[in-house]
Amino acid sequence: MNNAPMAEPNVEGFFDEATYTISYVVWDGETGQGAIIDSVLDFDPASGRTATDKADRMLAFTAERELTVDLILETHVHADHLTAAPYLKEKTGAAVAIGANITTIQETFGGVFNAGPEFARDGNQFDRLLADGDTFPVGGIEGRALHTPGHTPNCMTYVIGDAAFVGDTIFMPDFGSARCDFPGGDARTLYRSVRRIFDLPDDTRLFMCHDYKAPGRDVYAWETTVAEQRAGNIHLRDEIDEDGFVEMRGTRDAELGMPRLILPAVQVNMRAGGMPPAEDNGISYLKIPIDAL
Repeated sequence: MNNAPMAEPNVEGFFDEATYTISYVVWDGETGQGAIIDSVLDFDPASGRTATDKADRMLAFTAERELTVDLILETHVHADHLTAAPYLKEKTGAAVAIGANITTIQETFGGVFNAGPEFARDGNQFDRLLADGDTFPVGGIEGRALHTPGHTPNCMTYVIGDAAFVGDTIFMPDFGSARCDFPGGDARTLYRSVRRIFDLPDDTRLFMCHDYKAPGRDVYAWETTVAEQRAGNIHLRDEIDEDGFVEMRGTRDAELGMPRLILPAVQVNMRAGGMPPAEDNGISYLKIPIDAL
């Protein structure tokens, strides 16, 4: 039995208050090689204007520390923010990776947005599609992909040394769990996915993709541990069974509205951050399907 301690990557979180998203730079301190996880492209839905302020903050951080970014990871197709992956790829040369079930999302939402035949539904917009159990290097530290669906069919958790980046699968213990009512989402599946995360060593550091400040908490937070989640997650702690969770999640989801940026975000993120093809005037347009979601 191997009792060697887990590698401990360095992790820096970047909080975007406009979308309550935390993006991460994670790197191997020995080699200076790293990855960016769940980046944010600034987007104003009123004007349709984009900017790269959030992405530039991460690039400045990596430059100050002389880090090399080799990989840009997406935990899933986000519905609450647009990814800055293409911009970051252009600046760093890093490969963009997402879970292999992106093809399911592309089939579903390619239909919702009536994307034409030019929109490939095989995931080829991404440089790498990661299946459950696939590994990837972050410098000298091994990363491993866990397929943890339920919030969406292509949700992944990325375990890098003693750190796991859980996307929207769970939130901080005092806030609970992610919704499961998007197309392809399923509360029972989410419960079982979270159990996989909870099977990681108790001291595994868990990094959230979002935080909304639970009632009674005055500051944003995005790091916890497996042990803290198992003992205290208000929706998923160990004593809560699967049927109880499914009933609770269904009731809560029925009361939720759609995320503010879901329509632009999914159209862009299912294309690895690329905009829809420009029309004959050179301008790219985002669609708003009426009464479709």
